[in-house]
Amino acid sequence: MANPHPRARPRRAMVLAAGLGIRMRPITERVPKPLIEVGGKALIDHALDRLASAEVELAVVNIHHFADQMRRHLAARRRPEILVSDERDRLLGTGGGAIHALPKLGPAPFYHLNSDTIWIEGVTPNLDRLAAAFDPAIMDALLLLAPTATSIGYDGRGDFSLAPDGRLAARAEREIVPFVYAGVAIFAPALFEAAPDGPFPLSLLFDRAAAAGRLHGLRLDGLWIHVGAPDAIAEAEAAILASAA
Repeated sequence: MANPHPRARPRRAMVLAAGLGIRMRPITERVPKPLIEVGGKALIDHALDRLASAEVELAVVNIHHFADQMRRHLAARRRPEILVSDERDRLLGTGGGAIHALPKLGPAPFYHLNSDTIWIEGVTPNLDRLAAAFDPAIMDALLLLAPTATSIGYDGRGDFSLAPDGRLAARAEREIVPFVYAGVAIFAPALFEAAPDGPFPLSLLFDRAAAAGRLHGLRLDGLWIHVGAPDAIAEAEAAILASAA
């Protein structure tokens, strides 16, 4: 699926950091989930450091829960430059949050990361691999996918099946599929055309793109770590330590 005509890598990104972190309670009753430390570093800094390594110049971060804590933490960052998309008045969901941030992201394809996703790299950095594989002529979104069988902290039924040409099909209700969305992607602005107003989930746009054959996936090279609940923190830290040994 490598692109024979490499395009410029995205220079802008969005990081989702506005959620309530309900599954991380009671920790998130005093701190927002993106500021929970894993391996000595706040979750959101794992994501922002990956973006800095990928030469992203500007990241838009949406905030809602403990917004003042988030603003103070983000103000200390130097790379990438941070723009805050403030949702403290109304939580917009993953899709609505992206729509709200679009004016700050510009007209080019951009990286999109969940703030609670951590991965251990393989041979080639995964953000570089996404940039090399993304083709806006045939894709509205390229999602990084992790195998459910080897991911840390994930025990669900998967999100997508992956066709040989890279196109994705969402899991049917009672189906089990081999890949989970790793919370890392490149989106073209075309993904958001005629999107609904107000709060809505990104899955709505994924379904629409998949129906048009324009939702593609790339298998992660390395190990994906999902920090979705308090007991996942120790498991994540053990995996990080093991990778550094």
